[in-house]
Parts: sequence; C-alpha cells; structure tokens
Amino acid sequence: MPYVEGQTVHDADSHIMELPGTINRYIDPRFRDAFVAKTGRKDVLPEWFAKAAAQQEDPEFRAGAAANILLRKNYEALGAFRAEDRPATLDHLGFTSQLVFTTACLSNFGLEQMGEVELAQETARAHNRMMTEFCSVDRRLLATGYVPLIDRARAPQIAREAIALGAKALVIPSRHPPGFSPSHVELDPLWALAQEAGLPILFHVGGEEKMHRDYLENGLPFVKDFHGGDENFTSLTFMAIPLSLWQTLSALVIDGVFDRFPRLKWGAIELGASWLPSLMHFLDSGAAAFGKEERLQKLSGKPSEILRRQFRATPYPHEDTRWIIENSGEEMAMFSSDFPHIEGGRNPLKRFNDSLAGVSETARRRFFRDNFIDLMGAGLDPALHDLPELQAA
Repeated sequence: MPYVEGQTVHDADSHIMELPGTINRYIDPRFRDAFVAKTGRKDVLPEWFAKAAAQQEDPEFRAGAAANILLRKNYEALGAFRAEDRPATLDHLGFTSQLVFTTACLSNFGLEQMGEVELAQETARAHNRMMTEFCSVDRRLLATGYVPLIDRARAPQIAREAIALGAKALVIPSRHPPGFSPSHVELDPLWALAQEAGLPILFHVGGEEKMHRDYLENGLPFVKDFHGGDENFTSLTFMAIPLSLWQTLSALVIDGVFDRFPRLKWGAIELGASWLPSLMHFLDSGAAAFGKEERLQKLSGKPSEILRRQFRATPYPHEDTRWIIENSGEEMAMFSSDFPHIEGGRNPLKRFNDSLAGVSETARRRFFRDNFIDLMGAGLDPALHDLPELQAA
C-alpha cells in the first residue's frame, strides 16, 4: 500500500542524493579540470559511497524498499541516486508529483561568491543537464534548473536552455548576486522568459548567506549538527535561513518586479515559513511609513497582497502550519517531504495533518494540492493535477 492513498498530495520538495563526482560527468570537458581545482570535487567514489551504491544492488535489501520507503534516508533510500528506481519510489509514496532538487549543488559550490563567473555558469548548465536527465524517467518528477544571476545578460540564456532540456521550475539563490540587487532591471528579460513559459522562480535552502562564523566563537564547546559534523544547521545557524530571502523578497516587491510580471509565481522551498506573516506585516508597515516614495505609490496593492497573489512557501514539519496559514493566507503554504533527507522525518503527512487540525477543508486542500498547482503553472501537466483514480471519479 502506498504511503498516501485516496488523496492528491503534491510534494514541493524532494532531492536526488548524487554520488560523489556525479556532476563532473555533465560538465563541459573544457571546464572540468578548473571545476575540480576550485571545488575539490573529484570523480572518485570513496569506500563509504561505494558501499551505499552496492547496497542498492543487493536483492535482499531491495526487497524491503516498500516497507521502509520513509524509514531509509539519504543514500539508503530507494531512488536516492538511481533514476530507474525513482518511479517505484513515487508509487510507494503515493505522491501525485514531486519537485526534485539537487543535494550536492545547492549552493552552486560557492562559485558565484568566488567571482568565478564563467565557471559558475558552466556548473549551473551541468547541473541542469544532470537534473533533467534524472527526472526524464517519469513525468511525475519535476526537474529544477538553476540560473546564476551573476551575469545579467546570460541568465536568460541559461534559463532558456534549462527549459528546453525539460526543467519545470527555475531556481535562483536567495542571497543577492555579488555587486547588485536581484531586483535589477537588467534581469527583467529573465523574469519575462519565466512568465511567458508559465514556470515559477524558486528559492531553496543552500542559496542563502550563512550566519557569520564569529557568532560561533562563544568560548563554549563546538556544537555539531544532527549529522555529526559542521556542514549543516544547528539551532543557532538555523536562525539565519530566512534572512537573505527576507531581503530579496522585499527588494523584488518594493522595486516593482512582482508587479511588472504579475503572472510570475515565486516559491520558497525548505526555507520554512514562520517568518512569512512577519515579513508581510513588516512590508506593509514600511510601505505605510515611506508612502511618499514614488516606487511605493506605483505598487498595485499592499505588499502583503502582492505576496499573497504570487508567492508560495513550504513550512518545515516542526512549524505550526495552522498558525502560518491563519496569519498569512490560505493561498501560500504547501506540503513538502524533503525525501530522502533526514530532516523531512519519517512521517511528514502525520506531522502536517496534526498541525492542520481545525483548519477548513478548503485550506487543507490548498495546502496539499491547490497551492502547488497554482505555483507550478505550465510546469505541471494538467493530467497530473490529480491521481488517475481521482480524475476518473
């Protein structure tokens, strides 16, 4: 029996778990040596990863895939890195569709912050080839393409190529590009391209500015993350996750980008949503306080109304989703599993259902289905709006 039955649930966040060196095979050979030199990402499979890869070939291990579909995490999960296994994964999960993101490339390896303009662009193009090829095995898998903003003139070209490859959504970093705002008017051709294609612009955790390391120098023992290392988040560094997005969304709304492209949808994935009601209120307050600014007078409505019209977000399962919906709007929150990452938990459906206790059936349907369909636009085939058996009904 699938994890979800008799209900349309679209998953706004899932991942592939690339084995080390996977991206290397997709990078133009002319840039491969430079990529390895800058990032240290060699096309080598260390012993631990070799064991994980071999495990997925073991018939006895694979026999338990369905029963452990949400219990096995990261590289142990079915379909984590083998594209041919991912359709069965979706069958076992019962999700109607699934947005698919990278794991290893979420920050584009920091190349934009290094000032490696050409290499950052070529790595993004390789990422887009990798993601669209992986997702091509099943139309329920919705590939995401990454677009660096560091070169304003070339960003639309990279986006256009990603769409031609089969990307169903475009990802940009939530931190500003080096030297200018994401609301820069020379990026308008990128937003116009996405709006015309009917595809959303997404932000995903990993593309934000991290908490300054000085905050970790507190004279106390070093705190490891829940993976046992220092590469993920702790309770302190977690606090900085929405700060870049808060600033970026503010610039995009106040500088009129949302209004210039009113049919373009934007989404924040795996960035939480408890901050969203506060941002909406703070933007409205700022617009009222500085209302004499010409750019504010040109806005089509209150900033909160503009965000409600065009922006969607995925709460974390540990957040109070009902509170978020009640204080932002029924149109804005979406379900996500974070499969196969540990952070998504072993029973995300239950955690969200518990958090949604008392909300209307309309709000619940919007959370699991409608808001995702609205976000994805042309990126989601209408035939995938509902499970086949629900369509027939």
